[in-house]
Amino acid sequence: MSSTRILCAVAAVFLAASQAGANWPAWRGDAAGTGITSETALPLKWSATENVKWKAPLPEAGNSTPIVWGDRVFITQAAGTRRLVMAFDRQDGRLLWEAGPTYTEKEPTHKTNTLCSASPTTDGERVLASFGSAGLFAFDFQGKELWRVDTGKVDHEWGYAISPVLHGELCILANGAGSNWWLAAFDKKNGKEVWRVKGPAMDAAERTDGFAGKSDGMVGSWSTPVIVKAEGREELVMTWPEKMVAYNPATGRELWRASGMNPLLYTSPMPGEGVIIGSGGYGGTTIAVKPGGSGDVSTGQRLWQKARDKQRIGSGVIKDGYLYILNTPGTAQCIKLATGEPVWEERVGGGGKSQSWSSMVLSGDRIYVLNQSSDTVVLRASPKFEALSVNALGDGLTNSSHAISKGDIFIRTHRHLWCIRAAN
Repeated sequence: MSSTRILCAVAAVFLAASQAGANWPAWRGDAAGTGITSETALPLKWSATENVKWKAPLPEAGNSTPIVWGDRVFITQAAGTRRLVMAFDRQDGRLLWEAGPTYTEKEPTHKTNTLCSASPTTDGERVLASFGSAGLFAFDFQGKELWRVDTGKVDHEWGYAISPVLHGELCILANGAGSNWWLAAFDKKNGKEVWRVKGPAMDAAERTDGFAGKSDGMVGSWSTPVIVKAEGREELVMTWPEKMVAYNPATGRELWRASGMNPLLYTSPMPGEGVIIGSGGYGGTTIAVKPGGSGDVSTGQRLWQKARDKQRIGSGVIKDGYLYILNTPGTAQCIKLATGEPVWEERVGGGGKSQSWSSMVLSGDRIYVLNQSSDTVVLRASPKFEALSVNALGDGLTNSSHAISKGDIFIRTHRHLWCIRAAN
């Protein structure tokens, strides 16, 4: 190979790496689900009029989080009977296209859980979105439908929220609530099913946390699985009711499981520094597990368990031996990763509603997290509590999380899609 071709090849590799690093292709950033961005030049302060690059109106309320690839921002959106992926120009917020099916049958959901609450994901060529009873869809970057898969009806009274995960050639999706629990992988190019496993059985006799006899509304998982690396292999980790389970992402074969969770889960697994945290909702149980095991690791690689923990919907971040998380009532916590021992707990928020469904994003030593009043709270990732700023948009309710790309912060409220950027 000539020196010119070698230099071109090297340049192409660096360009691809740079472009990938600037993208936010999935909820919580990527399939690893850590909520960590390598970008540190993010704005610390903004308002509805300061450091706003643009805002775009949305047709209805929505809970999903934006994703970003190159010059495009994507969200999922319900609009009447339409189930949509909407694509926006990242430079000015123009709507470039919207595409998706019409679904006229009634879908059950909780009044606070909007339809199309699962976030989309992309590999830079196609955008994939789960629309609950309407199915799993793939579109190209011009909005052309590439394929669709009937994934069955959603029959849980609280609806759906699990986002698809891209891993290699596979699109992985879970259904963790209702009468039909499953985890499946589809070929991302054509939608063909590659493997499927049933979710763990959970009848009343198996419930160990005092939930026997409760309505089905108190049982289920809205947890998006994550991909972790441990002991030289990749593991697909899912938090089901009562259990955290790891699978081989290529085949669906179970690798290990750890008991000790409660029957109701909202947060996704939180991986980092050789540990995975799973946390339940409604005063549920939190467990810490070391990945890389085999079989039942409940008494071996489960590091700690805390029963009747805080109410949590959003997921936290891990840094330097500590887990940081914002509890639903609006109290932030710092917890020792190795032991589960709390370090500090402080109420955070602005002048509005401080409750939160949103997941944290870590940038350097700063933690960004939204509350339901569309205020972004910025905290120091430190065992000593320090609030750095509270940034109010005054745009009503949001249950979304931040997306980060090339110095921009994207925020989705029930009314608008915002792009926040520090003035040059």
